[in-house]
Amino acid sequence: MDSCCQTSTGKPITFSQCPTCHQKGKSIQLITLKAILQPIALETIHPELNYSFCTNSSCEVVYFCDVQTFGKDTLKVPVFQKDDSMDVPVCYCFGWTRERLIQAVKENQKPIDHIREQIQANRCGCEFNNPQGACCLGNVTTFIRGLDKS
Repeated sequence: MDSCCQTSTGKPITFSQCPTCHQKGKSIQLITLKAILQPIALETIHPELNYSFCTNSSCEVVYFCDVQTFGKDTLKVPVFQKDDSMDVPVCYCFGWTRERLIQAVKENQKPIDHIREQIQANRCGCEFNNPQGACCLGNVTTFIRGLDKS
């Protein structure tokens, strides 16, 4: 299995518009839907269709396709981009929440280095664990940079 955090998957990233907020969404793999949706929602997916992830923090829609949407209430986990709670994961594979990242930075730890080491050891599973279906290292980096500015 290829690492979920490789820079190139060989498959082009496509974008479509969220039917609720009209912001561009990022295409996701079917395996992510299968891993993240609650069973009742999973029973309604259309495996032959292409789904996208809506990153708009103020939009209730998480996943969408031409004929269907799934909101935050249909997922097994909270979504970093749509829930600003301190205990929501920023890195889903290794349990780095906002709160844990803030504490690590205060203690001069290097959470990005830790996550990179885990990725290099082929231990990440972002396509299964992260609702956006992609590597969360970018989210972690952005979050930590935001701490430096505050």
